Amino acid sequence: MSLSQYHVIKLLQQQAEARPDATALEGFELSAPWAKVSWQAFASISNKLAQVLISLGVAVQDRVVILSQNVPQWTCADVATLKARGIVVPVYPTSTLEQAAYIINDAEAKVLFVNDAGQYAMAQQLLHLCPTLTHIVVFDASVELIDTETHFHLDSLLASPECDAAIAAELQQRIDDANLDDLLTLIYTSGTTGDPKGVMLDYRNIASTVRQHDAKLAFTPGDVSLAFLPLSHVFERGWSFYALCRGGHNVYLSDTNKVKEAIAAVRPHTMCVVPRFLEKVYSAVMDKVGKAPTGRRKLFNWAVAVGAQQFEVNQGRTKGSMMQSLKAQIANKLVFSKLRNVLGGRLKFMPCGGAALDPKVSAFFQSIDVPVLCGYGMTETTATVTCNTLDNRVLGSNGQVLPELEVKLGTDNEILVRGDTVMRGYYKRPQETADTFENGWLKTGDAGRLDAQGNLYITDRIKELMKTSNGKYIAPQRVEGTVGCCPYIEQVAIVADARNYVTALIVPAFEALESWAREKGVAYESPIDLLRHNHVVEHFEQRLKMMQQGLAGFEKIKKFTLLPEAFSMEAGLITPTMKLRRKMIYHKYAREINAMYNN
Repeated sequence: MSLSQYHVIKLLQQQAEARPDATALEGFELSAPWAKVSWQAFASISNKLAQVLISLGVAVQDRVVILSQNVPQWTCADVATLKARGIVVPVYPTSTLEQAAYIINDAEAKVLFVNDAGQYAMAQQLLHLCPTLTHIVVFDASVELIDTETHFHLDSLLASPECDAAIAAELQQRIDDANLDDLLTLIYTSGTTGDPKGVMLDYRNIASTVRQHDAKLAFTPGDVSLAFLPLSHVFERGWSFYALCRGGHNVYLSDTNKVKEAIAAVRPHTMCVVPRFLEKVYSAVMDKVGKAPTGRRKLFNWAVAVGAQQFEVNQGRTKGSMMQSLKAQIANKLVFSKLRNVLGGRLKFMPCGGAALDPKVSAFFQSIDVPVLCGYGMTETTATVTCNTLDNRVLGSNGQVLPELEVKLGTDNEILVRGDTVMRGYYKRPQETADTFENGWLKTGDAGRLDAQGNLYITDRIKELMKTSNGKYIAPQRVEGTVGCCPYIEQVAIVADARNYVTALIVPAFEALESWAREKGVAYESPIDLLRHNHVVEHFEQRLKMMQQGLAGFEKIKKFTLLPEAFSMEAGLITPTMKLRRKMIYHKYAREINAMYNN
């Protein structure tokens, strides 16, 4: 099939025709009509909403903003805008007023979709801050509108009388005129420094992604995918497009604090995850095992060792035997099946991206037969550049290059990418676009290496490498990822640049720490008292010593400070994708950092 046959609107229309009564979209814990949306309803909702957008003055390639948690209405607004040949601009639901205003003004957006009362209140302020904004559409029908002339409930728009024939004809004309060179979306990269930049992705980028994922993944119509990472990020949105284009059943989780309950109830076949999610599951299991009786601990460790051997057999890297197969069956029955049931019991695979996954965490999931498929990509490459697959899972690697992409290593082993999934450029930023390309190759800013089988390994982030005063280079994400597996650590930021040893700012996982304190009889009056308690400090010293055994001496954290509050977006310390804004963190905690070097 030619790439034009992979236009996302065509693929979604094919699914609506082939599976009219099957569920396309489901809102976890939402009431009707958004609890479950059939393919037929999805098609009619997006068609009606596309006509409404045209009637509200959205012209071809005008920008429309979606600022909302994950709900089925998100995707309906997304697809409706695309059918009207508009350009969707997602904004993180946790964004501040200033961040949202910057993006809306840079994109010169006309219509703003929001979900709840808090976002609607922000939207009213944005109308005054953003001259191009003309209309607000609210997903939650219970939110009281203060202006019924330019503010609408989505449900009311969908229930309104049909648009006139001229609007319907205009929509059909736009759908007929759709082509791969139209811009599909502007995704503003959060950036750890400076203002966000709008990454221009077109229909060719998405079409190529779908075609290349077909060659790599075993996804079948009706498979259930749980969307709990933000749709405003390219990873979840790109995956949701793929799942829906292939007849999937997408379940939307708006409250990420309920992910454990959602997994148990939804029992997904697949879901996108980030390393932090897997690290938390791993540390929770290990913490429970550590407290178990000796016999159960030994059984668990034996089973994981057997599972690791069986994984290598299944991957064709070692030879199996009848005895090995029998042991694997016993390990599966007694241990692994119970662990998999915690994750719903029917996971086919979990795409994982966003940061490096600790190899021992990856090894654990492969051992218990939960296929975690680590990949590498960025917003500028429509997410996936390389990925592990079910039959090629190499621990520590990000897998092989997608079939229609090219990857090579440039100066300082920088990963360079070329192909149809690479962005058009940065919106209204020709110089920055030019600076990001080198003879047609996208410069990723990441350093890596390729093994003999073509598996990519990320070695460090070129711009983030820290050089100690002793001349040693340290990749902070490697150290942070290693200690981040500790169940008592929620966030960590290391300090090393131009210093003679490594220190860390640590935000404890307070629930786990308070539970430990109760068990140990540690008395305290406030969280600050708890963090300053000698037993707590010693506890973290011991945990860090244990967690850092695999690091080189110069990489190890020598001193640390426990912080009473988390790094947050509101404080400007992390990006919407949870990346650390190191410069801001170091500025805020300068006194604490200096104290770790002045003693």
